[in-house]
Amino acid sequence: MESQNILLVDNEEEIRDILKLHLLNAEMKVFEADSGQRALSILNQEPIDLIILDLMMERMDGWEVLKHMQQQQLRTPVIVLSARQMETDKIEALDLGADDYMTKPFSPGELIARIQAILRRSKPDLRIKQFKLGASIFDVEGSFIQNCSETIPLSPIEGAMLELFLQNPGKIFTHKEIFREVWKLDHVDNNSVKVYVNYLRKKIGDDPAKPRYIQTIRGIGYRFLGDPS
Repeated sequence: MESQNILLVDNEEEIRDILKLHLLNAEMKVFEADSGQRALSILNQEPIDLIILDLMMERMDGWEVLKHMQQQQLRTPVIVLSARQMETDKIEALDLGADDYMTKPFSPGELIARIQAILRRSKPDLRIKQFKLGASIFDVEGSFIQNCSETIPLSPIEGAMLELFLQNPGKIFTHKEIFREVWKLDHVDNNSVKVYVNYLRKKIGDDPAKPRYIQTIRGIGYRFLGDPS
C-alpha cells in the first residue's frame, strides 16, 4: 500500500521529533515545517494527504494557515494539535475547516488512529461528491448549494451538518450525536447545534414551522425528511 504523506507543522522541534517517530512507525511519510509560512510552501510543492497543525507559531500561526486554506479552498484534511484547551478555540478551528482537534499533552496512539480514520473518510471513491436537494445541488467538496439563480456558500460546519443529514434520511439524531459527528467533540453544546441548524435552514429555504427537510424532534434533536422533489 502506498504510504501517506503527512505534513507536521509545529515550532517545537521536540514535539516534531516525537510525532515523526510514531508516524514513521505507522509507515507514513513525514514532511516538517516550523511555521505556517513554511507549511504553505510545502503544501504547494508536495502531494500532502493530511496536515497536523499547531496553532501558536511565529511567522504565520495555525489560525492564519486555516484561514488561508479556507480562502483558497484547499481541501487537505487538517488535525489541529494544540495546547489551547478552550472550547471556543476548538469550535473556531473546526469552523475554519479543521477536521479534528486534539489537545496537548496527547496520546500518539490516539493521534495515529484519528489520522487513519480521516484518511479513510477522505478517499474520493468512498464519499458522495454531490447530493440533490429539491431543485438544488449540494456540492460536498466545494461546500456550496447551487440552484438555478445563485450559488450559496456554506461554512465547514454547515456543510458537514448538511452532509450528515443527507447521508442519513429519516434518521433521528440527538443533539449529542450531531455535535460529536459535526464538531468532533465528545460533550454536547445544544445551543451551538440549534444555532447552526437555524443557519442551515435559512440557506436551504426550510421553514421550521412547515419543514420540507429538517424536522425538529422536540426534546431529542432533528430528523432529515429526505428529498421531497
